[in-house]
Amino acid sequence: MKLTIVGCSGSFPGPSSPASCYLLTANDGERDWRILLDLGSGALGVLQRYIHLSEIDGVLLSHLHPDHCMDLTGLHVAVHWDPNGWTAGRVRVWGPAETPKRIVTALDMEPPADLDEDFEFHRWSAGEKIELGPFSFEAFPVRHPIAEPYAIRVEASEPGPDGTVRRSVLAYSGDTDSCPELVEAAQGADLFLCEAAYHEGRDDAIDGVHLTGLRAGQAAHDAGAKRLLLTHLPVWNDANQSVAEAQGAYDGPIAVAVAGVHYIV
Repeated sequence: MKLTIVGCSGSFPGPSSPASCYLLTANDGERDWRILLDLGSGALGVLQRYIHLSEIDGVLLSHLHPDHCMDLTGLHVAVHWDPNGWTAGRVRVWGPAETPKRIVTALDMEPPADLDEDFEFHRWSAGEKIELGPFSFEAFPVRHPIAEPYAIRVEASEPGPDGTVRRSVLAYSGDTDSCPELVEAAQGADLFLCEAAYHEGRDDAIDGVHLTGLRAGQAAHDAGAKRLLLTHLPVWNDANQSVAEAQGAYDGPIAVAVAGVHYIV
C-alpha cells in the first residue's frame, strides 16, 4: 500500500500544503485501487497532480470540519458538470450521517444540488468492516468537538510476485484527543498517521480537541504501532518540537508528514 500526502496542514491550508487529504493506493492483482482519507480545503487541485479524478474509488471522511471534507463540493462540480461527460460512475463516500446535508448547504444552490446523482453515500457504523477492492477499512469513534468524529483503520491485501499475499495496515487518527478507541484503531499498525495539532505547555488547558506530539507518541506506544507519522500541524507549530514531544513516549521511527511525499506502508 502506498500513501501519498496530498495535504497535511492543520485546520486550514498552509503556504506549502492544502488541508488534510491522504491518497492510498493498492493493487488487487488486476489494477490499482485508490481511496482518499479526507478531502479538505485546497486538496482537490493538488490531488490532480497524482491521479485523474475519475480514478477515485472511494472517499473516507473522518469528520465534517471544512479542513477535512470541504473539497467534496469541488468534486461534485467535477463530476456533475464535466462537459466531456463523467463515465466513472458515482463516487463512493463514507462519512458521518450529516455528510450529504453539509455539502448541499455549502454548495447553497437553487434548487439544492442532488448529490445522489454523483455520489454514493454510506454512513459509518462503528465496528463494521467494509471491503473495497484490496482494501478493508473500519471507523472508530474518537474525541473531537463535532458530531461523529472517527479514526480510520485501513488494511490492504496485495498479491506478491511469488503468489503470497502481502498485508499492510495504516491507521489514521482523524482529529481527536486521547481516547481508548484511538489506540484500538492503531493496534499493531505498520504506519500510524496521527495528528499533533497542539504543543505541550501551550495548549494544556484545552481538552477533547487535539493531540500534542507527546499524546500522539503515547497512543503509538500503547497501540504497538511500528512507525509514527505526525500530521495536521498548523502553520504556527514547530515540527521539531512535535517530534521531540513524541519521542518522550514512543521509541519507534517518527517523521512529520510533508505534502508531496510518498510512503510505502
